Amino acid sequence: MGRWEPNARGRLEKAAIELYIERGYEQTTVAEIAKRAGLTERTFFRHFADKREVLFWGSGTLRDHLVNAVAAVPDSAAPIDVIAGAVESIGAIFRERHESARRRHTVIAANAELRERELIKLASLSAALADALRRRGVTDPAASLAAEAGIAVFKIAFERWIGDPGEPDMSQIVRESFDELKAVAAGR
Repeated sequence: MGRWEPNARGRLEKAAIELYIERGYEQTTVAEIAKRAGLTERTFFRHFADKREVLFWGSGTLRDHLVNAVAAVPDSAAPIDVIAGAVESIGAIFRERHESARRRHTVIAANAELRERELIKLASLSAALADALRRRGVTDPAASLAAEAGIAVFKIAFERWIGDPGEPDMSQIVRESFDELKAVAAGR
């Protein structure tokens, strides 16, 4: 592919994940990613700060989506229901990304540094959700507990979703997982 072709970011991401799976994250260089994508290293660095960010560049978009979803829920909703609605809405973002999410997860699971970065991302999402609840007037510890529970449900639902070889509905899995959490909390 020539450098003039569109979607450089997508091509770089695809090339990186292919190489990470084939060779391993640590053994893959930025030069190899750029070459596989048919681009230059300079182009790579216009899109990503480093090779790790290929896997995490969408974190800000995910955070913004969750915060906006919290703000959109009626004020009368209980904090855990606000978080459940926000996390469930993520299913729309992932609807067409099952295979790419599964591949990304495979790369992250195979590398301790990347697993740590994923945990940092999840903690950041939890903090953003708690702040969004506080802006709605929810006090602590309720805001922090609901946000942490929401991220725990997201993590478990996501793992169930990528583990299903079919085309599962992530929103449905999130709903089922929140129902399970509520049952556990009620002692059932």
